[in-house]
Amino acid sequence: MKLHNVLSLIILLCGTFGLAQNATISGIVLGSENEPLSNVNITANGLGTTTDPDGFYLLEITSDKETTIIFSHIAYKDVILEKLILTTNETFEFNPILKSEVTQIDGVTVSATGEKTVNGILTISPESIRKIPGANSGVETILKLLPGVSSNNELSTQYAVRGGNYDENLVYVNEIEVYRPFLIRSAQQEGLSFVNSDLVQDVKFSAGGFQAKYGDKLASVLDIKYKTPTLFSLRADLSFLGASASLETVSKNKKLSSVSGIRYRNNSLLVNSQQTKSNFNPAFTDVQSYLTYHISPKFQLNFLGNIAVNDYNNEPLNRQTNFGTIDNLQALVVYYEGQETNKYTTALGALKGSYFLNENTTLKLISSIYHTTEEEYSDVVAAYELGEVDSNLGSDTAGEVLTSRGIGSQFNRTRNDLDALIFNLEHKGTHVMNSSVLEWGAKYTHEDIRDQLRESEFIDSAGFSIRPPRPEFVNNQPSEPFTAPLIAYNGLNALNFVKTNRFSGYTQIGTHKTWNNADVYYNVGVRAHHWTVSGTDIEKVSQTVFSPRAQFAIKPEWEKDMLFRVSTGLYHQPPFYRELRDSTGTIQPNVKAQKSFHLVAGNEYSFLLWERPFTLISEAYYKKLDNVNPYTLEDVRIRYAANNTTEAYVYGAEVRMNGAFVPGTESWVSLGYLKTEENRDNKGYISRPTDQRIKFAILFQDYIPTIPDLKMYLNLVYQTGVPGGSPSYADPYIFQNRLRDYKRADLGISYIFANKDKQYPKTHWLHNFKELSLGFEIFNLFNNQNSITNTWVRDADSKNEYAVPNYLTSRVLNLRLGIRL
Repeated sequence: MKLHNVLSLIILLCGTFGLAQNATISGIVLGSENEPLSNVNITANGLGTTTDPDGFYLLEITSDKETTIIFSHIAYKDVILEKLILTTNETFEFNPILKSEVTQIDGVTVSATGEKTVNGILTISPESIRKIPGANSGVETILKLLPGVSSNNELSTQYAVRGGNYDENLVYVNEIEVYRPFLIRSAQQEGLSFVNSDLVQDVKFSAGGFQAKYGDKLASVLDIKYKTPTLFSLRADLSFLGASASLETVSKNKKLSSVSGIRYRNNSLLVNSQQTKSNFNPAFTDVQSYLTYHISPKFQLNFLGNIAVNDYNNEPLNRQTNFGTIDNLQALVVYYEGQETNKYTTALGALKGSYFLNENTTLKLISSIYHTTEEEYSDVVAAYELGEVDSNLGSDTAGEVLTSRGIGSQFNRTRNDLDALIFNLEHKGTHVMNSSVLEWGAKYTHEDIRDQLRESEFIDSAGFSIRPPRPEFVNNQPSEPFTAPLIAYNGLNALNFVKTNRFSGYTQIGTHKTWNNADVYYNVGVRAHHWTVSGTDIEKVSQTVFSPRAQFAIKPEWEKDMLFRVSTGLYHQPPFYRELRDSTGTIQPNVKAQKSFHLVAGNEYSFLLWERPFTLISEAYYKKLDNVNPYTLEDVRIRYAANNTTEAYVYGAEVRMNGAFVPGTESWVSLGYLKTEENRDNKGYISRPTDQRIKFAILFQDYIPTIPDLKMYLNLVYQTGVPGGSPSYADPYIFQNRLRDYKRADLGISYIFANKDKQYPKTHWLHNFKELSLGFEIFNLFNNQNSITNTWVRDADSKNEYAVPNYLTSRVLNLRLGIRL
């Protein structure tokens, strides 16, 4: 016992002595595109570490002694920092940029005030790294300006990529997969995206042909990295749509850092610009935090936590929608009673441990748990009148309904409850071998879903209840009485308890070589996924799929700066809960994984135009899909047939040019074309619900030369109409009409009072602000009438149904204040 105490004392004294003689260097290592670099080796006098996925590093060195620090990476030349002398317990922040063409060597200069600077090595401030340009803070808003990404609803943060639907996109935050609520059917109910743009440091996006390390979805990957702060910062953003605040903290020894954000959003300003007048009281709130703790130079822990509460309360009052032609102008007038009360509460907690075994090997263990409770309750009675409108502008009754073609009522009742728990446990590893990188991973996922669906819709016309539009209910109402029992026009009643266990894994290797003076990069890998579906009164079914994937790129040694890329592979999407549930709410456990073969070819050409840098990116792609699970799409609600009786294809081409159209800014223009069709039960090919043929978008930034602090941002989007707007029960081979083209322009103008380039003396009232801006935004600048769905109204006399457009938001003005301390 005494020997144990003596040894403990010696270890404690040695540790204390060691701490007293150490200093710390930390920061973020960047590449030539100012992107954070992971797996950069940092060595100093026999000590070493590597950068984490965010490019962050922290290395303890011996204090009061000249030290040479070497930063090395297989794809870049070394950075060598010579003759660095730090005092005991001092922390020095150094953020080098690694270049591919030259080794950078220099020392540290100490000024008379003791400040240390490095002049011979290109560096960038952390604030410049983390600044995200654009008028809108949402990451998805920027994505929707890319040529292969489409969304016809400005209230939604969901997006479709190259012919896929909203369920076919992967989203990761710091390697942790994130999920969305299940029951949301209208973009008005969505609330906030999971991704908090105030916390974002890096965004990577792939629209197809992505690597094996990414999961099993058919369309795209959005890979988000949250910040690892090195300085204290407090930021706030206020507008008529809500408020947000974020806080960045770092401990004194730089071992613990955190970035946290709280957001509140109220869509009343936007929703009240629609034609349906209502008492709208939404409350969308979330709190999110990402923590990093460096236990030692070899081991660090990360925690990601999120709680979101979305309350959606809507009491519709009345609506009048005019439609038709000038010669035959019609109107739908609706008076409502009742309300919708929906609540979506989600929580995510994730813990990630990273162990840097040596300079070449990194091991990670990631666990996460996601829980959502969702309620959809509504009782809405709508009394409607369908008639002809007085189109005589000189008449006292201009715009009013003169004669009625049909009078009726509609009663919608919903009682839906869902409780879902998703648990993930994953291991990832990386090993660097000369110019190659080997990556592997294994993951276990458990999903426990409890879902109760109760929906009904009754339609009454002149006192006669309209029967469902199915052959067994053929009748001659209202000319002849029909005495059968009252049946809902549309009805759904189901109770499901479903459990899914998934085992997936991958391995891939990426290599950089030189061939005939050209740089060659390739990556090959394979994924495997095994899953089992079971539950109450559900047959237990297991299935397995394999997905080989490959990417190849070559950069010739040409005078013109060009890069050519090709990627291909198989992409499976094992069914998630919603894909197992058919149109009646019944679970079909035998649904197979949808399969897609990707072939993507692209080119990147960097050049100077007007003596400013530009990049032209072009891609062509083809997808062949089998075992397709067909679906209907209404607003943002997807309902699957829960079978694999369909095959489909997608092909298209895209081009995007981005650069400094205005000196000191970055803008881009993009153009895309795609065609996607499906063949259901060998009936022939028809357009899929996401057949978005033409996409044109512009993100343009500008400023007044004489007033450079007055900034302007303009987003322009034009998309051709997609098939849709038909009744949910309709046969898609009969209803192939398209919605109108989607056209939208959003303008933002702001004045910068303070930023990193515009600071003030201590006597000035703006001295305490690191950033301060005030501006306004005009949404839907040209007041275009876009629609995403139709309301179908039946004239009982003629038995015709009229498609009445549900228009989206009109022109709205918003004020915005941004602060950073």
